[in-house]
Amino acid sequence: MYDTVVQFGTIVTEKDVFQADIGIREGKVVAICTPGSIESSDAEIIDATGLHIFPGLIDIHVHFNEPGRDNWEGLETGSKSLAAGGVTTFFDMPLNSNPPTTTREQFLKKLQLANEKAVVDYRLWGGLVPDNLDHLNSLHEEGAIGFKAFMSECGTDDFQYADNVTLLKGMEKIAELGSILALHAESNEMINYLTEKAINEKRFSIRDYCESRPIISEVEAVERVINYSELTGCNIHIVHVSSARVIERIKEAKAKGVNVSVETCAHYLAFSIDEFEKIGATAKCAPPLREREEVEMLWESIKHGDIDMISSDHSPSPPELKKGETIFDVWGGIAGCQSTLAVMLTEGYHKRGISLSKIAEVTAYQPAKRFGLTSKKGSIQIGLDADLTLVDLKKEFTLIKEDLYYRYKISPYIGKQFIGKTNYTLSRGQIVYENKK
Repeated sequence: MYDTVVQFGTIVTEKDVFQADIGIREGKVVAICTPGSIESSDAEIIDATGLHIFPGLIDIHVHFNEPGRDNWEGLETGSKSLAAGGVTTFFDMPLNSNPPTTTREQFLKKLQLANEKAVVDYRLWGGLVPDNLDHLNSLHEEGAIGFKAFMSECGTDDFQYADNVTLLKGMEKIAELGSILALHAESNEMINYLTEKAINEKRFSIRDYCESRPIISEVEAVERVINYSELTGCNIHIVHVSSARVIERIKEAKAKGVNVSVETCAHYLAFSIDEFEKIGATAKCAPPLREREEVEMLWESIKHGDIDMISSDHSPSPPELKKGETIFDVWGGIAGCQSTLAVMLTEGYHKRGISLSKIAEVTAYQPAKRFGLTSKKGSIQIGLDADLTLVDLKKEFTLIKEDLYYRYKISPYIGKQFIGKTNYTLSRGQIVYENKK
């Protein structure tokens, strides 16, 4: 009756934690039964005694760089890293391919590569840039999970940021398609003004960089795009929010009926400016890491249900781009997709008492719900894909670079101590990761 049986584990869903066996056939969960009650002589047996079984994580925000930038992070190394971190579905962003995923042709090229190389499931974002408004419909038809736009310059010349006219016209079209627009929400004008000011005054410290991209820059951009959403009726998703001040504005918009969701990232929950100053350029990202009190306020927002989901914003680069004369010259992106669940368990469950169900909710269920995948993914239920992550909650480890599957073994998480380690990852019933393999 079964291809695989996972026995004697503790299942974690967005609503409950309980002990059960899981029967899997043809990639689906077909039975959830009393521990020890499933008998199947032909099935592969996974003994999950002492392990917690989470729904496979859905990371809606990663940057894999194929086609075009083949010396950056690729779909194979990136998806292996995700699998090692318990992620079974990823959404790849459109901007780091060369050319970027802003037309049907480029979308299909990336889709083919993902099909050939990815070891877990995937969806692809389409881009919204000033010169591709006529391509949004075809991208949607090919299966784009949504669209991504930058409200500030993204760091690559081939993916232009969306000015206000582009945003309004694009959001009108995306609303007609019934899709969603994800936004990197920082004020381009504020950032450029403050960056130029710091450089002219020869202020090149890490704190100078952080102050050149202040929280108010996020607040202003979010305020503006919420207004545009109300005007156009476009569903929006705000990516990588770094401050509870931004969360509060989004919470107010939700109360008014605006269709908006929000994510934060594991690095904003694990590190502050203090750690940034110790780690150096490896921890540079945009928006930047914030003060320690902001970290704690984000955790409170998770507890209160004000943050919809957690992503990695995995955005690595070749090592040479993480070097420069000043911090302003360094590539702004963190390699971290392998560590998201470890952060949530260590910093959330063990240190702050975040429930296991809440972790399952923000890493799997809510991403599936927001992007229309709950008929297949996001929870452990009969009939859904057997996307499972088996975790030893008590296992302590220190991350070393040899553990990483990234193309370049660079990450601010190297040397960090964690509690809670992924032992197995199953994607549609197939073991894709098992104890460092």
